[in-house]
Amino acid sequence: MDNKVITREFKLLAKLLEFHGENPFKVKAINNAASTLSKLPFTIASKNQEELSQIPGIGKSTATKIIEILEKGSMSELNELIQQTPPGIIPLLKIKGISPKKMSTIWKELGIDNEAELWYACKEDKISKLKGFGAKTQAELQNVLEYALENQGNFRFADAEKIAEELLSKLRTVLSTDTQFGLTGDIRRYNELIKCIDILVALAPDSLESHLQATGVLDNMLKKDETIHCQHASGIEVIFHYCPPDVFSTRLLETTGNNDHIKLLKSNFPQGEIPLLNTEEEIYGAANMDFIAPEMREGLNEIDLALSHSLPNLVEFANIKGALHNHSLWSDGVFSVEDMALYCRDNLGLQYFGISDHSKTAVYANGLSIDRVQAQWREVDILNEKLAPFHIFKGIESDILSNGSLDYPDEILAGFDFVVASIHSQLSMDEKKATTRLIKAIENPYTTFLGHPTGRQLLVRKGYSIDHKKVIDACAANGVIIEINANPLRLDIDWRWISYCLEKGVMLSINPDAHHVDELVYMKYGINVARKGGLTAEHCFNCLGQKEVTDYFAARKANINP
Repeated sequence: MDNKVITREFKLLAKLLEFHGENPFKVKAINNAASTLSKLPFTIASKNQEELSQIPGIGKSTATKIIEILEKGSMSELNELIQQTPPGIIPLLKIKGISPKKMSTIWKELGIDNEAELWYACKEDKISKLKGFGAKTQAELQNVLEYALENQGNFRFADAEKIAEELLSKLRTVLSTDTQFGLTGDIRRYNELIKCIDILVALAPDSLESHLQATGVLDNMLKKDETIHCQHASGIEVIFHYCPPDVFSTRLLETTGNNDHIKLLKSNFPQGEIPLLNTEEEIYGAANMDFIAPEMREGLNEIDLALSHSLPNLVEFANIKGALHNHSLWSDGVFSVEDMALYCRDNLGLQYFGISDHSKTAVYANGLSIDRVQAQWREVDILNEKLAPFHIFKGIESDILSNGSLDYPDEILAGFDFVVASIHSQLSMDEKKATTRLIKAIENPYTTFLGHPTGRQLLVRKGYSIDHKKVIDACAANGVIIEINANPLRLDIDWRWISYCLEKGVMLSINPDAHHVDELVYMKYGINVARKGGLTAEHCFNCLGQKEVTDYFAARKANINP
C-alpha cells in the first residue's frame, strides 16, 4: 500500500470527524497527521509501529492507525464513521471550497446528500439563506458543482493510464503471445481526461470474452457493435474492440482518431474507405500523407500538414535537458534541493535543475521570506560547486498579487536566475480582471515564465477564464515563456492553445511543478499534451542545453539593467 492511499484514509477521517461534529482539536490533529504522511520521503509500509510513532507529527495514536490500515486494509474508526454517513455525502466532502462543517449544516437543514440535489438547492437560492453562507458562497459552490457534474465519470489521464497498464499486463498473461492488442481511442491520443479505456484485440468475440473473465478485474460484460463493454473495479468503463488479425492496423487507426480526423482521412481515399494494409504508416502513405502521430489525430489541421509533408517533428523526452519549476523542503516539497537535483542528474540524465519554491505570500505553502530566499541562494551556491558540471538555477514561484504585481521587491527579484509568476489566490475573477492581472505580471521585466495560466485543477476546479489570445500576445511582446505545467492535475496551458503560441513566436517550457522526486517524471505528461499541440524541441525552452539556458537568463537580466 503506497503513501498516497494511507494519506487519503486520514484525510477522509478528518473530514468525517468534522462533518459529525467531533472535537476540533482532534480534527486538527488528524489533518496534521495526514499532512505529515503526505510529505514523508520514504514508504510508510517500510517502517514498524515503533519507528512510525517516533516520527515528528505522527505519534503513537497515528502509528497504531497506520499499522491497522497496513494489516487489515482499512481503519476501524473510519469504517464506523462511513457507516454513520449517508453514502452520497462522501463525494460531497471532496468538493473544494466548502468545509465538512458547512456540508453538515446543509445536510441537517435541507436533507441534501448528493451533488444533484445540492446543485438544485443552489439554483433555487436555498443555500444562501442558511446561516453562515450567503450569495457569493452559493454562486461559487454552484460553479464547482456544475464542473463536477459535467465531468462525472471522467478520469485524469495519469490515473486511467495506470489502470490501462495493469489491464494490458493482465492481458499478456491470458492471451497467446501472437495475439495483437493495444490501447486505442482517447487514451492513445493522450487526452487529458478519459471517460473510458479503449483496447483493440485481434480475436473472435467469444474467445475474447472468456479471456476477459480470466483477468478477474472486469464485470458487467455487454456485447455491442463489435465491442465488449466492461466495468473495471476502479469504476472506469473499459471497451474492448475486436477484429480479425488481418484488419488490426486498419481498425487501430479507425478507433484511435476522433470522428473529425477519420472523416477527413476517409475523404482522401477512393470510395471514401480506409484500405486494409499492414501498418498505419502504409495506410497514411497510400493517401500520399506522412504518418500522423496518434496524439495529433484530433481533426484539426493535421491532415493538411500530412498532405503537404509539413508535420512538426514532435518533442520527445529524449530532447529534455533540464527540469524547471520545482519545490523542495524549503517550502512545501518533500525532498531537499540536493535530493531533487541528484534525481534529475542520476535518474533522468538531465543537465540542470531549477528550484522555484513558493514565495512569501504563499504562507500556506511555507513561502520563503527574503531572509530565507538569501539563505537558499547560499545553499545553491555550495551545491553548484559540489555537483558541477550539473547546475542548479535559482528560481522562485512568485505569487501574482491581486493587482498583478509580484510579491518581492525588485532588488530581490533581480537576484534570481528566473521567476515563475503564478496566481494561487483570489481565483474568483471574471475574465477581464484575470486577464488584466496576468498581463500586468507578464509586463514585469523580472517575469521569466508564466506559471499554470488558468489555475485549473482537472476534475477539481475549472480555473478562471482568461482571454488566451491577449495573454499569449502579451507574452510574445515581453519575451515571457509560457509553461506547460506537467502536473497531471493541471496540464495548463491547455494544449489547444499551443499552436497560437507557436504562431506568435512564444517559447513554451514543459515544467513538472514537482514537490517530490517521483513527480519529476511528470514531464512525460507535459510532453504528451505538448505533442498534441504540435510542439517541437526547437520551441521548448527546457530542451535547450545548460549553457544556452545560462546565457538566456543572463541576457534577459542584462536587458533589465543594461
